[in-house]
Amino acid sequence: MKDKRFLVRVVLNADGNLFIDKTGKANGRGAYLCNDNANCQQQARKAKSLEKSLKCRVPIDIYDLIQTNINESLTIE
Repeated sequence: MKDKRFLVRVVLNADGNLFIDKTGKANGRGAYLCNDNANCQQQARKAKSLEKSLKCRVPIDIYDLIQTNINESLTIE
């Protein structure tokens, strides 16, 4: 269990669009990944955790955006 500030939220909205929710308040089905290391993202990708949580196919570019977001947060801290 981690504080939401240390997680990346991926949202599937009513229109079927997938995006990273930096505010944590966007409407739609959300799933969280830890934001403190790349290993978490890789494990989620391999286990298809986001696809199971969001109940839809998650394109590779979403995982790439998550990885970019993680890299940016690691360089800021």
